[in-house]
Amino acid sequence: MVASPELYLTPDEYLQMEEHSDIKDEYIDGYIYAMAGALDSHVTIAGNLFALLRNHVRGSGCRVYIADMKARIESLNRYYYPDVMVTCDERDQETAAYKRFPCLIVEVLSNSEAARCGGSLRCSDCRTEAFDRGDKFADYQTLESLKEYVLINTKRQRVECFRRNDEGLWVLQSYTAEDKSFRLHSINFEGAIAQLYEDVVF
Repeated sequence: MVASPELYLTPDEYLQMEEHSDIKDEYIDGYIYAMAGALDSHVTIAGNLFALLRNHVRGSGCRVYIADMKARIESLNRYYYPDVMVTCDERDQETAAYKRFPCLIVEVLSNSEAARCGGSLRCSDCRTEAFDRGDKFADYQTLESLKEYVLINTKRQRVECFRRNDEGLWVLQSYTAEDKSFRLHSINFEGAIAQLYEDVVF
């Protein structure tokens, strides 16, 4: 789907539409973009991670959200649907439809199909791995609360953690099957790679 001028919406109009819609649309500066469906491996990995993190943060005041909760980037007029998101900020309990202060955002990578539509990031089929690594990551970096951005591969066991250091720079640490475990520093979590990829068929 390519955005068209007649589909321009204000943020309030977008939120009202999403509340009653059967499909999910992300929102970028007034225009909506339908989200492509996910494959088994994508859904399984996101579900595995949610289960691990939900148990980890229970009783801490932090909340974990999966797939259907929007991340709001006010400064850029954006709403995205992260695969998994954690917020520990009490202000996020004031908004039921979206969260503005996540400390951790996770995207499970989908296979890029850019060749099919010429590589335009305005096409829902192309806004997959390339978009998660590029424009979307750049947008997320404007969230002052965000400490960690994680990309999880669906084609092999690989977890990439981008962390904001004390100087405000994003530093990458990758984990593979050989590492056995991975760490999410933003919420002081350590998990097994095998559990993250449980029931995933490559």
